[in-house]
Amino acid sequence: MSQYEIEIKSLLGDESSANDLVQKMQTFDPECKKVSSNSQLNHYFAGGDIHKLYEKVEHLFVGEQHDSFKNIAEKGSDFSVRTRQRNDEVLLVVKASLDGGTSSNTVSRLEFEEPVEVTLDELDELVLSAGYAYEAKWSRDRDEYEYKDIAVCIDHNAGYGYLAEFETVTDDESGLEQVRANLEEIMNELEVVELSQDRLARMFAHYNENWGDYYGTKKIFNIE
Repeated sequence: MSQYEIEIKSLLGDESSANDLVQKMQTFDPECKKVSSNSQLNHYFAGGDIHKLYEKVEHLFVGEQHDSFKNIAEKGSDFSVRTRQRNDEVLLVVKASLDGGTSSNTVSRLEFEEPVEVTLDELDELVLSAGYAYEAKWSRDRDEYEYKDIAVCIDHNAGYGYLAEFETVTDDESGLEQVRANLEEIMNELEVVELSQDRLARMFAHYNENWGDYYGTKKIFNIE
């Protein structure tokens, strides 16, 4: 079954703004709670062939995972391939655009995210063997919250500073517009502003060009 991810980002900037957002969520929803905290390494890749990648990694997956990977390869466009280490867990992540944006930063997209029983370095080698090359390496600390009927992630990203992601994952393709409208309504209630796709693209490009200066650090930049 296909999984559709609808995600809207808001640039918070500093820690006080992140704390203010948490306070508002707890005020508007007394049942709001933090469900996890983790540190992540995310390695982004460019180039390559999604079908060749499937051949290289299919032995790592079983059952419905195969069908899910095949579906995203057939239905998606502009694929974003990344590997992730979340605390001690290693995952392969493939995202594909559905709304004309880029798969790295678009609002609506197909998503494949599955754990693997290899190290991050070993998974990277499999991706590289499918013709991909490193685009950038990212690091972040993430707190995940359940707020009303959505997920809210508050990240402290190398380069970006504090960033909030308002997200819903659904298997109902026909309801994507309503899901986005619901996220926008919640963001308005919390008085946070969507980070525009144009500005996000400029930030993403700047980081990719200079990721060696930021990866694994607390350094941030400001790109308008």
